[in-house]
Amino acid sequence: MDQARTANASSTLDVDRRSANFSPSIWGEYFLSYASMETADIESNQSIQELKEEVKRMLVSSLSLQRLHLIDYIQRLGLSYHFEDEIYQLLHQIYNRTCSSYDDDDDDDDGDLHTVALRFRLLRQQGFKVSCNMFNKFIDVDGKFKESCVADVVGLLSLYEATHLRTHGDDILDRARSFTTTHLEFAVAEHGRLSPPLSKQVAHALYQPLWKGNPRIEARHYLSSYRELNTSHFSESLLTFAKLDFNQLQRIHQKELSHITRWWKELDFVNKLPFARDRIVECYFWSLGVYFEPKYHFGRTTLCKVLGLLTMIDDTYDTYGTPEELELFTEAIERWDISAMDSLPDYMKVCYGALLNVYTEIKDELAKEGNSYRINYAIEAVSLIRSQRELTDLVFYGLWEPCGSYLEEAKWFHQKYTPKTFDEYMSVALVSSGMFTVEATFIVAIAGDIVTRDSLDWLFSDPKFVKASSIIGRLLNDIRSHKLEQKRGHVVSAVECYMKEHCATEEVAVIELTKHVNDAWADVNEGLLHPIATVPRPLLLLILNFLRVTDVIYKREDGYTHGGVALKDYITSLLVEHVPI
Repeated sequence: MDQARTANASSTLDVDRRSANFSPSIWGEYFLSYASMETADIESNQSIQELKEEVKRMLVSSLSLQRLHLIDYIQRLGLSYHFEDEIYQLLHQIYNRTCSSYDDDDDDDDGDLHTVALRFRLLRQQGFKVSCNMFNKFIDVDGKFKESCVADVVGLLSLYEATHLRTHGDDILDRARSFTTTHLEFAVAEHGRLSPPLSKQVAHALYQPLWKGNPRIEARHYLSSYRELNTSHFSESLLTFAKLDFNQLQRIHQKELSHITRWWKELDFVNKLPFARDRIVECYFWSLGVYFEPKYHFGRTTLCKVLGLLTMIDDTYDTYGTPEELELFTEAIERWDISAMDSLPDYMKVCYGALLNVYTEIKDELAKEGNSYRINYAIEAVSLIRSQRELTDLVFYGLWEPCGSYLEEAKWFHQKYTPKTFDEYMSVALVSSGMFTVEATFIVAIAGDIVTRDSLDWLFSDPKFVKASSIIGRLLNDIRSHKLEQKRGHVVSAVECYMKEHCATEEVAVIELTKHVNDAWADVNEGLLHPIATVPRPLLLLILNFLRVTDVIYKREDGYTHGGVALKDYITSLLVEHVPI
């Protein structure tokens, strides 16, 4: 790096820079108030353990149909992480007994629409590849759903939820989605037809399908409606357990967020990088959606920090940095060395230094875990340390790659260039979405024995499952944010590129891109039903959870950028308001 170039970059402080005029954080330093809070509650912990054992006995002793409902309630209430082995074994038994032999002519399954759809959804959620032929009994001779199904709103709702686990070729689920959506919308609109609790539940599902929802938000929602919706299957013990567990987890999360808020405040990005989005609380909400369990403390806090720093970098490339400064920053990321800071403008140094520190924390944590293996298993620990350090090197590569795409997009903007085709745009935008970088980070950062060299090799081989997640993240972002981004001056989005290539209207472009999103979801669902031996299912579920939060944040708007009312309410319900016992 020659000195003239560095000096020139440092002298660009007076150039005319763009500003997106992002709104300030609505949270500020609010969560610092939880720093001194005690997370342990001895009395609550004892009650939780007692209730946990009671629910475990309920799972074992209940009849088959009751077990289906109980598993559904446990999952909806956010308690399934306590009973992963028990739930798997029970569903495996149900799969072997009733679903493994379905073929095209098998339509003798017992049960009403709700029971059949519930069984189908629970089994597919668990990764069992069950056929949707079990719904043939509800199809008439014309290939349409029977009119008798229309009056069964509970069954329609259950079938609607099941359709979101469709894979490619599940034509009956495509028809079921249209059928159930139409009749559920009519049922909600028809005043007095449904009870208030059921009407509320149907409206919620139409807005946010369970499979694509953030499990913590869905748990908080269900805590408020479980009693009213399930008068015949209601369990006071289960509800009390869920409330105590939710509040206990919330205390842990509040404490974590207080420490992250302190870290963010000390970096002083609000003053040093005032052009960027101050969204560290929203970053924690995102990471909390990926993994909420106490054992994932390090991964959760690390992911939050990385998301916050990537936001700073993204906004630097999008709105503030000059082309020459962005070249320097991209080269610094490629070098990945503290000495590279010398060539950067002052405002870039704070972000670059913080980024190096966070990834050093990851390496140190992995090394610590390696040392523990060394103590117990000697030679195995040495190979573990070497392997895990190589894996963090892969993450560094995964971080450099989107910066290269950020730079390419910045060139597009400054040159007023619009990609000639949608595919040309996506070849860059899939990387700049940051989805892969974030996924690689939160997988490596969980450490533990489920992350192996083979699983990371799979991640970096561009598998369909991972590519589909990037497509979903990129297109949801573009669909919801493109109008405001174009107003404030931003590189073109997928919407504009599709409109240009196909001479389409904005409305048509959004419809077609939404189809791409739905097809990508089918790829994700398919990947969960066809596991790879070297890739533990928990890793796939982490990526799924990241997509779920993405779906929530971009449901109606770019909630992350603009701090929408819905996102504020979600954060309040998860991280501020306790559940009344």
